Amino acid sequence: MAYKKILTIQDISCVGQCSLTVALPILSACGMETCILPSAVLSTHTGGFSGFTFRDLTDDMPAIQAHWQKENIKFKAIYTGYLGSIKQIGYVKNILETMGTEDAVRIVDPAMADNGKLYSIFDMDYVEAMKPLCGTADILVPNITEAAFLTGCEYRESYDEAYVTELCEKLCALGAKTVVMTGVGYREGKTGVAVYSDGKMSHYEHDKIGKGAHGTGDIYASAFTGALMNDKSIFEAARIAADYTVKCIINTQGDADHWYGAKFETALRDLMDMLA
Repeated sequence: MAYKKILTIQDISCVGQCSLTVALPILSACGMETCILPSAVLSTHTGGFSGFTFRDLTDDMPAIQAHWQKENIKFKAIYTGYLGSIKQIGYVKNILETMGTEDAVRIVDPAMADNGKLYSIFDMDYVEAMKPLCGTADILVPNITEAAFLTGCEYRESYDEAYVTELCEKLCALGAKTVVMTGVGYREGKTGVAVYSDGKMSHYEHDKIGKGAHGTGDIYASAFTGALMNDKSIFEAARIAADYTVKCIINTQGDADHWYGAKFETALRDLMDMLA
C-alpha cells in the first residue's frame, strides 16, 4: 500500500473523544499521513458538558489554504466532519474542490444531527448550506437523521428498505456519488450500515448495543476512511468500520465514569487486525 497523505477537517474537542481527537489517531494508526485543519477548538464536546469554551477558527481557513497552495500541497483524500458555521461550509467546499490530487477521494460526514433532532447550535439554514457540500462528496456518510434533514423526508424510527433507498436516492440527487448510511436496522436488536452506489443497495447488519456512546459517528467515519484508503472496497470498509465501532462501544460498557465517549484506543489493535 502506498503511503498516502490525507486531510481531515473538523473541530478539536480537547476532552470527549470525538472529532479530531478521534480522527487523527485512528487515521494515523491506519498508516496514513494525516494532516488536519481544525474548524474550532472546544474545551469539551457539547454532548452532556456545560460551560464549555468555543474558539471559532473560520477566519484562519483561507490563509491556511493559501499557504498550502503556495507550497503545492495536495491530498489523496479529504474527509470532513463537524463544521461550526455556514461561512465555514463555504470555505470547506472550496478546499474539497481545489486541494485534492486528480484521483482524490472526497468523504463528507454531515455531522449535525441524531435521534431525529439537529444539534443544538444548528438550524435549517445550516442544513441548506450543508447540501452543496454534500453534493461534492464522492462518499457521503450520514446517519438516518441527517439524511432525513438533507432530503426533506420525514424522520422515521420504524422504516423499511424502501425508505432507506428513497433517502439514498435523494442524497445522490444532491450530487453525492455513493452513500454510506449508518444506524440502519430492519430487525429488533439489530442495526447496521446501508451502502448505496450505482443504483444498488447493500446492507451490513450487526448487533445493536443497548447503550451507545458520544463520538461513535466520528469513530465510524474515521475508521471507514482509513480502511478505504487501505484499498478496501467501499462495502468492506463500511463493514470494518462498523465492527470496529461496535468493539469500541463494547469496551466502554460498564464504566459509569466514562459516559462522554467510547474507548476507541483500546480497540485500535483490533482495527489493525481487520485491515490485515
